[in-house]
Amino acid sequence: MIVWLRSESSDVMTPEQITILIEAHLGDCEVTVVSADNTHFEATVISGAFAGVRPLQRHQMVYAALGDKMGGDIHALTIQALTPEESSVD
Repeated sequence: MIVWLRSESSDVMTPEQITILIEAHLGDCEVTVVSADNTHFEATVISGAFAGVRPLQRHQMVYAALGDKMGGDIHALTIQALTPEESSVD
């Protein structure tokens, strides 16, 4: 169970909270989330679960992890979803 503690004056998500949600949903993965304003986020997600999955479906997997937070607490999210093999290619 994930519980968010928020101050009364703030309804924003942090990169750390988004990371936790994605990791909890996808399981064995590596997630990096950054944001300059806690409204617009960039996520890099590396997971074996993406093997053989089209890019759109990969993004849908990440969106599923965030549920109703998308479009609300998370205004914008840029996703780079890679398999471990893809992430090691330079």
